[in-house]
Amino acid sequence: MLYWEQKINKLNKANKPLKTEPPKKVRIIGGNWRSRLLTVLDLPGLRPTTDRIRETLFNWLGQDLTGLRCLDLFAGTGALGFEAASRGAALVVLLEKEKRACANLTANFALLQSSPAAGLVKILQRDSLEFLKQQADRSSNLIFIDPPFQDSGLLDRAVIQAARVCDDSAGGGIYVEFPSSLPREEVEALLPDWHCGKYLEAGQVKACLFRSGRG
Repeated sequence: MLYWEQKINKLNKANKPLKTEPPKKVRIIGGNWRSRLLTVLDLPGLRPTTDRIRETLFNWLGQDLTGLRCLDLFAGTGALGFEAASRGAALVVLLEKEKRACANLTANFALLQSSPAAGLVKILQRDSLEFLKQQADRSSNLIFIDPPFQDSGLLDRAVIQAARVCDDSAGGGIYVEFPSSLPREEVEALLPDWHCGKYLEAGQVKACLFRSGRG
């Protein structure tokens, strides 16, 4: 009898649905959407900028981004772009090529809309490099560049184009996040007319905020 009870218990366990991990979340740190949560999908190459790094970045930028025009290239979860919108940016364009990630951006934004931001937020399922090539010179003030680390060519090409598109005379700059294995000097060499005014290392990530000197 004991044998059959054990066998039945094993069968019952085998038929139970597997537990799924709850979706991961990141929180918006400041501004109008402070403490609101963004859902993070488990997708290849998707690596949200951590709370610690974002807090440091927006301390560098200043807490109020009123009036700035921002591009969030390779937006992923939208943590950087939504943070900028939360802090009063006039325009934030979030670009994401991956269909599911872009749909998740739209879903996250819909939840945030219960308390609308002051500026305009656009979410586009577009190739970030192609979009950037089509932008006029000095048409944006703040550009976030945080591509999937496994494709180094994306970072190089985006940074070079961003130098043409970005005008940080009213504030902002070009923010670049890259793997710790990549020497900082190689990224700086892509922007010869800009300087890395702020820099950090955190775990496997390095980050620079480049300024042109016009601001």
